[in-house]
Amino acid sequence: MDILQITGTTRLTGLLGSPVRHSISPLMHNEAFRLLHLDYVYLCFDVGEEMLPSAIAGLKDCGIAGFNLTMPNKTAVLPLLDGVSLGAELIGAVNTVVNENGRLIGYNTDGIGFMQSVRDAGIDPKGAVFTLMGGGGAATAIAVQAALDGASEIHVFVRPTSRFNSRTLHMADEVSQKTSCRVFVHDSADTAALRNSLDKSILLINGTSVGMSPHEDETILPDTSLLDAHLTVADVIYHPKQTRLLREAAERGCRTFNGMYMLLYQGAEAFRLFTGHDMPVEAIRSKYFS
Repeated sequence: MDILQITGTTRLTGLLGSPVRHSISPLMHNEAFRLLHLDYVYLCFDVGEEMLPSAIAGLKDCGIAGFNLTMPNKTAVLPLLDGVSLGAELIGAVNTVVNENGRLIGYNTDGIGFMQSVRDAGIDPKGAVFTLMGGGGAATAIAVQAALDGASEIHVFVRPTSRFNSRTLHMADEVSQKTSCRVFVHDSADTAALRNSLDKSILLINGTSVGMSPHEDETILPDTSLLDAHLTVADVIYHPKQTRLLREAAERGCRTFNGMYMLLYQGAEAFRLFTGHDMPVEAIRSKYFS
């Protein structure tokens, strides 16, 4: 079996965050490099917010090809970059940085990953109406990318006391101004608004951590009667594979999918940005996501 070889010309990519030891990213990227015979390697670096400026300066001086960011660094990295994509600007966070001839350019591939999962489910986002629960980082990335991909309306439901509330309102205003999509923000306790949104939506998305292990009995919906069989229901959570929301949606006749392939596809987009090559997604899927 071929193994990944480190040579004098091997280019470095990696992940900066804390903690990072649980990450599947090195497995995905290094296997893809091996399969495509690319002279790259992907490593994890346990770097928190305080050490981020010096770590990035050092990696840039060493000629790193690019790197991913996870918590707590997705927003802390912004002032350290030379530029960001429109999507990253609207989201207000970066999870992928590419060294473009000495200039560090930031991107956010989370929403791209989710929207590929949407297409895998047979949904064309162009002209569609989505209902999105939550205003955190994952939900914001999804809302922005859905708008960039042509959704006509996105109805975002957040708690009025949420620390994300003002950021969500700002995002909705910016996206509505800079894309053809209209984004509306609602109180998550407003059942009438939620019912109205779901009636005209093709997709309901849980963009929160509600229902994640070990709290599998929790659900984001106040009433399962809100679910109609015309809906596809998605959850960014992948542990457990089937949350209570997805289980109840399936019982109501809805198609469902979880966040596992969002993880795969966001990595695939980062891989493309790093190398200019498409990740062999099917091989990576069968090895690590089956």
